[in-house]
Amino acid sequence: MRRTLRAGAVCALATVVAVLGFAGVASAHVTVSPSSAIAGGDVRIAFRVPTESGTASTVKVEVQVPTDKPIPSVAVEPVPGWSVATTTTKLATPVKTDEGDTITDAVSVITWTATSADSAIKPGQFQEFPVALESLPDTDKIVFKAVQTYSDGTVVRWIDETTEGQPEPDHPAPVLALAKSGDTAPVAATSGGTPTVATAGATKPASGTTPLVLSIVALVLGLVGAALGGVAFGRTRRSADTGPGGSTTT
Repeated sequence: MRRTLRAGAVCALATVVAVLGFAGVASAHVTVSPSSAIAGGDVRIAFRVPTESGTASTVKVEVQVPTDKPIPSVAVEPVPGWSVATTTTKLATPVKTDEGDTITDAVSVITWTATSADSAIKPGQFQEFPVALESLPDTDKIVFKAVQTYSDGTVVRWIDETTEGQPEPDHPAPVLALAKSGDTAPVAATSGGTPTVATAGATKPASGTTPLVLSIVALVLGLVGAALGGVAFGRTRRSADTGPGGSTTT
């Protein structure tokens, strides 16, 4: 019976560890939060960058902003401990803003660099890099290819595009899904991002707690299994101590 109880406890613990591990892996990609917005509108997003390495820290993050359907206005928010630089590109076809201004150049690359080892993103941590985008283009999504550099020189390129109906690539690029004004914004096909439901003029976060819920459920099931095992063990022990006919064995 003791062996059965120990086996049950081990299985419960393995279940909890597996679910917690899955929750960590599922949120390990570079993502955009929120993951959806309204085409033609404005939005404040954040590139969420986790450090997957167990030994090195993230020291630089480079994000490419598409210029085939350019974003007229891109503004970065300062991040303590990080310097930021933007690269602009001359547009093949100038675009006009809602105010009637003609834009001939647009931001094509944003680069954040840690100013010291203390501000780098340590193993097991993440950092968000906020950006304000105005006059989003009339398209269904914006793919932001990202390059992550570690303190040991390792470079991870988050540049693979996700195809609907196909397995997710190992290094998917962050995606901001766009919907027409008045529609419900779709959830972008990214891993680990906090999905949102957006309507014209507003962006409302939806549930991003699935990994936490799974972890809690697994923990509760593990505790219930251990409790049931304890009850069964107690009954078996009492039965062994009380011999045939209710007499107590010595």
